[in-house]
Amino acid sequence: MHFHIPYEGYRDKYPTKLLSLYHSIRDSIVDAVLPYRTKLPSSRELAGLYGVSRGTVNQVYEMLAAEGYVVSEIGRGTFISYRTKEMKREDPLEAAYTLSEWGQRVESHSYPRAAGIPAHSDEGMRRIDFHMFAPDLAWFPQEEWNRCLYAQARKLSMAEGRAYGSLVQAQGDEALREGIAQYLRRARGIAVDAGQIIVVSGSMQAIAFAVQLLVNKGEHVIVENPGFLGIQRAVQSVGGTCILADVDEFGMIPDDWDARLLFVTPGRQFPTGSVLSMERRQQLLGWAYEKGAIIVEDDYDSEFRHRGKPLEPLKVLDRHERVIHIGSFSKTLLPSVRIGYAVVPQALTSAFVKAKALYELLPTGLLEQRTLAAFMASGQYEKHLRRMKRVYGRKFECLQQLLGESLSGLFDWVESDAGLHLFGWWKGTEEQYIRYRERCLAAGIRWSDTEVDDAGGRRRYGVIFHFPHLSEPDMAYGIARMKEAALTIE
Repeated sequence: MHFHIPYEGYRDKYPTKLLSLYHSIRDSIVDAVLPYRTKLPSSRELAGLYGVSRGTVNQVYEMLAAEGYVVSEIGRGTFISYRTKEMKREDPLEAAYTLSEWGQRVESHSYPRAAGIPAHSDEGMRRIDFHMFAPDLAWFPQEEWNRCLYAQARKLSMAEGRAYGSLVQAQGDEALREGIAQYLRRARGIAVDAGQIIVVSGSMQAIAFAVQLLVNKGEHVIVENPGFLGIQRAVQSVGGTCILADVDEFGMIPDDWDARLLFVTPGRQFPTGSVLSMERRQQLLGWAYEKGAIIVEDDYDSEFRHRGKPLEPLKVLDRHERVIHIGSFSKTLLPSVRIGYAVVPQALTSAFVKAKALYELLPTGLLEQRTLAAFMASGQYEKHLRRMKRVYGRKFECLQQLLGESLSGLFDWVESDAGLHLFGWWKGTEEQYIRYRERCLAAGIRWSDTEVDDAGGRRRYGVIFHFPHLSEPDMAYGIARMKEAALTIE
């Protein structure tokens, strides 16, 4: 039968075949491309037309039926049941809204879809995904966590709402802030009081608060290159301008910048993994003191050092209250528990707490915050952390060996002693890299990457391999497929 929907175009918008098929049919119905009482193909026919499984088609039809877009008639088939109202297409709905300057800048940000397995690949193939971080949940102490969770749930009551609007509550659960302070004093050597800690929903929220509080339109902010793109988006959203500071094997390269805010990942630079040398730490602190600037230190991956002794955080070396120290539990707890923290200089604490209160007068995830506080107080958190250091340390050594033995002809691997990913620079041309990446994707292997233009205008590609969620056999299989794909690169 003759039937057409823009399925292939939707594969670039949605991560799965199911969602792509659902939205392409739904939008065709809403736009009257498929008018009322149009008969849809059978699941076998539609699966054959677009190269998906019959189970996927049936699930899409069930979703559309549940939402009232289609109706199934026994013995006759599936029909469009949605009547499209007449609407002037030359008068689009979005024309009625005007965003603020901040809203326009945020709306203009691009969030590229992660490179997925191509639609034409074999659905039954073995896929190895180095792209996104995910913890190895097999080792998480679920019973101990649940015990703390249930105990805290029993303690919650309607009385929690009496202090609604309190800045103390906006700052985060007091027991958790005290637990974080004790942990930072013991594990990171940071002399901190619980009153300087603001609990946030992950490190990105703390980054956004810092930018909104400290950057005016047109001002410069120093960020690492390559670095975390979320920081650049936050700076651009308030009208600031990012100055890209190059990174080498010793971390961010200092300069005499004209700026009042700098972001750095000194313990383990993201994404290269280089460690900021002690000399450069002192140079950055000296720059901040002379300029009256603030340094935001993202203590990225600090918990997982596999070899050697870590350098002290910038916050430990800070004698003039120029450093905001940001940390997160995202890498050590369940993925659904989004809790981070910021250690803020005393003079900035009030502004940070009020910024937090603007978004959350009562903290979101209060039950999770109190559960984490009890989990830390029981000693289970640090026990879990010691176990995961051993587990991830073995995987780190395994992947490092696999990459060095099989793919050193293609990449310059950056030496690293810590963290939950490995990083390397592509040795070949831009065209060769793109072809190689496409062939690996077709074979079911993907990873993250970053692009940097060097002084000569040559584009360099860096690759990021996350490993915590993968077994050693999975990693070996994935690297072997990558080695096979390399044989076809000229």
